[in-house]
Amino acid sequence: MASFSFGAGNAQKLASIPLYALGRLVTALIPRSADGWVFGCAVGIADGALALWQVAAADGVPAVWLVDSDRESREAAAQGIPHARKRSLRGFWLTARARVVVVTHGFGDVNRYAVSGAFIVQLWHGIPLKRIGLDSPETVRSGVLPGWAPVRALLAFMYRSATRRIRLLPAASHAVRGRLESAFSLPDARVPVTGEPRVDVLSQGTPEERRSLARAAIGAAAGSFDAGDRLVLYAPTWRDGAPDPAVPSAAEWQAIVDVLTRRRAVLLVRSHPLGAGEYTPPFATERVRHLGSDVLPDVTPVLPALDVLVTDYSSLVFDSALVPVPIVFLAPDADEYARTRGFYGSYADVAGADWATEWTGAAAQLDAVLSDDAERARRIAAAARTSARVHAFRDGQNTRRVYRAILAGTGERPTRPTEGPR
Repeated sequence: MASFSFGAGNAQKLASIPLYALGRLVTALIPRSADGWVFGCAVGIADGALALWQVAAADGVPAVWLVDSDRESREAAAQGIPHARKRSLRGFWLTARARVVVVTHGFGDVNRYAVSGAFIVQLWHGIPLKRIGLDSPETVRSGVLPGWAPVRALLAFMYRSATRRIRLLPAASHAVRGRLESAFSLPDARVPVTGEPRVDVLSQGTPEERRSLARAAIGAAAGSFDAGDRLVLYAPTWRDGAPDPAVPSAAEWQAIVDVLTRRRAVLLVRSHPLGAGEYTPPFATERVRHLGSDVLPDVTPVLPALDVLVTDYSSLVFDSALVPVPIVFLAPDADEYARTRGFYGSYADVAGADWATEWTGAAAQLDAVLSDDAERARRIAAAARTSARVHAFRDGQNTRRVYRAILAGTGERPTRPTEGPR
């Protein structure tokens, strides 16, 4: 069931205009510290924010992570990370005083009313295939007077005014840079090509070490499986509050499980955290497990464990290409999605011309990948070509490049020597 939509979120944003105005007034009166940072991430203590936290903390940067739940508080405490509730008065004060504010999704990752005047680092959370930000009409859709052009114009103005406060938005490559500049209305200088901190984990250590750690993490989150089992991840993207059209029927579930059983595979279902679908087979089976953000906030580190990825328009297409993982594309609504949301380029540029439009076809393609070495090699090669197009760096040093870019932008110097290429 969908749990969020742009329409509802934007209606709340319009209702909060007085709070934004008050926040700007108050933050104009509160002096920012010389060196304090705050971090936040919509999915928990994870993603590129955690990678940057680790580098900044090792350099002695005084920082606090702003959390939004008891679970996040426990996760932060387990990792020894100082933290505070972002919606509290202390969360407002910490955000208002911070020299640097680091987010991965939006200003709501921290205290959204206190970011004015900070050096804002927007790490984002994946290379976009679908249009985002100002490039997508969905961004300015409102549940309040949805057909009234002045409301959409006001939302576009608010969004552009907010994103222009971003001082640094790292890009994975020059090919991706243009998408981010357009979506966030930012000039070249604020979108450096450094690589994404969130994917450094896919380049560190040996492939064997990465795969072993990833399989162990999946076992801990989704339940144990046999050593010989192959792992398939299904990760549909968020559809802006609409139901997921790819939820399998009973007959499709049977076809999927037949393939999984025959090929000794386990399907890990990861619905998008903003709009989970009803992905439960109508019969008991150990071949289908849930791997949602509630049990594994950050899926990126476990990508090396995968034998196949099944997805539609998710940015995991680009993340998994670093491994690389063979992909089966399942997109029942590609034409409609292109019309309402839009893609950067065309869907065929990434998915090729043979994507499945229903689960029966996807199951057949999955069967081929798991049983035919040549088909598997073909899809791995396609993933590697995708990676070469969108990732400028694969050296595990993206986070350090971003950290140095922040220091250069704020005029600070590292307190301890940093490693990696300069």
